[in-house]
Amino acid sequence: MVKRLWYFFDKEIGSLNEAALLLAVSMFLAQILALVRDRLLAATYGAGTSLDIYYSAFRLPDLLYVTIASFVSVAVLIPFIIERLEKGEEIAARNFLSAVFSLFVIVMVVSCLAGFILMPWLAPRLAPGFDQTAQNQLIQLARILLLSPLLLGLSNLLGSITQAYRKFFVYSLSPIFYNIGIIAGIIFFVPWLGLSGLVWGVILGALLHLGVQLPTLWSIGFWPRWSIIEIKSNLKLIGRLIAISWPRTITLSASQLVIMALLAIASYFGRGAISVFNFAINLQSVPLSIVGISYSVAAFPILSKFYSRGHLDKFIEQISSATRQIIFWSIPVTVMFIVLRAQIVRVILGSGYFDWTATRLTAACLALFALSVFAQNLIFLLVRGYYASGKTTKPLIINLLSSFLIIVSALVLGQIFATNQTLKLLLVNLLRVGDLPDTAILMLPLAYSLGMIFNCLVLIVFFARDYHWRLRPILISANQVFWASVIGGLAAYYLLNILSFYLSLETLASIFVQGFIAGIAGLTVNLLVLKLFNNQELAELIKALKHKFWKAEPLIPEQLEL
Repeated sequence: MVKRLWYFFDKEIGSLNEAALLLAVSMFLAQILALVRDRLLAATYGAGTSLDIYYSAFRLPDLLYVTIASFVSVAVLIPFIIERLEKGEEIAARNFLSAVFSLFVIVMVVSCLAGFILMPWLAPRLAPGFDQTAQNQLIQLARILLLSPLLLGLSNLLGSITQAYRKFFVYSLSPIFYNIGIIAGIIFFVPWLGLSGLVWGVILGALLHLGVQLPTLWSIGFWPRWSIIEIKSNLKLIGRLIAISWPRTITLSASQLVIMALLAIASYFGRGAISVFNFAINLQSVPLSIVGISYSVAAFPILSKFYSRGHLDKFIEQISSATRQIIFWSIPVTVMFIVLRAQIVRVILGSGYFDWTATRLTAACLALFALSVFAQNLIFLLVRGYYASGKTTKPLIINLLSSFLIIVSALVLGQIFATNQTLKLLLVNLLRVGDLPDTAILMLPLAYSLGMIFNCLVLIVFFARDYHWRLRPILISANQVFWASVIGGLAAYYLLNILSFYLSLETLASIFVQGFIAGIAGLTVNLLVLKLFNNQELAELIKALKHKFWKAEPLIPEQLEL
């Protein structure tokens, strides 16, 4: 039994759909745990000052993570490792990885120490709307959280090895264990340490994120070691890595700076605004993790190999296949999130101190975030497509433009919302929050979605031009999925109204049953319409489900040679 379990744990995954399905299942489990985590947070603290402080404390550690750890991320290291492994230069690959490992530890430790010292100066800039007491707590929590970018950065560095060897199963376990650590912190540390217990749970999760990969790395025998000498020996290669990485680093940093700016604005919107924003963005990240990240992570090593071998036709075929699959899943999810937003938020977060006002406001924010789910999923894939071909500058420029658009849009829309009563009434009534205070928070997810849609559309245009990517088949499929999703969404909406006459909406069980029945009915109608359209993605899904995914035959034959 143990031997069979280890075989599955250590198995190499060959095809895109098999790997994507495995990653999707694991990401689904990780997101389930993330939802459990958020429910515990909502029940314990509600949408209030404590969680506002907690979420704000992540801002600097997250920025350090994306600016420094991005240099050793899987997206950057995998092409370097694969290039050497395919040439039979395993020792050279090992030495290079040791050099990167050593340099990363040095830079990250120095940066975290600097952040620790400068935190009292940074805190008023991270949350200018906080009072002095809240900022003091923010300083304390953020200093503890500075351990997390070091641990998660090391985990990602080691993850580049497991992915290069196509050990997707062990890689897929990391986010699951990360959330287990945070949940343990809420349950066991918070009663003992208070709010600090939350961040110690995050550190525990980061340790588990790192530790779960160690047994597989030991079995592979591909282990980085501390070596200053290797840094000197690989300076030229490290310079090449930095040259490729810096546009991606700035891209990720810009995204973090956008979130920092939006949360700084939210800190002026009153108690609980930051919590509502974070709860909504966490909920919309569920389909991002399950769909967008799963397909982009599974496709990336394949795309890197095809491009390095000069198989541009297969490279584009993989991009097209993953794009159609992402659209197939993303648009129905967007529609269902909008239609069932109140049921989703109430079932997942509605307990303890999380009241009905917070539920409705979070649901409205979720609907606005959901508008860009398809765009965000496609961005994951197309950016990795550029990275697989070694072209990182263009995604950087596009992301900087969209980041600037998000911040400007947030400020402009906030001003319009405050001065134009007609537009304000139209939006709040459409989202059914007209009687709630502090609805200005809605401008932040709206601005975010507008920026993401702009980012996606520009990426599509340039990617099509740079790689001669034919969009017509994708547009045909997207049109089918869109209309099927709209019809399914209308079916779910009308069924919700019918069920409201028969089910009391005062209990969690009745709200769950109402949302579940309406959602299943809507998705069923969606699939029936797609069946009438003879949708290709639906046919591929049915074919994939006829096989156990760990024994699945790849849907794209070319993947067998990888």
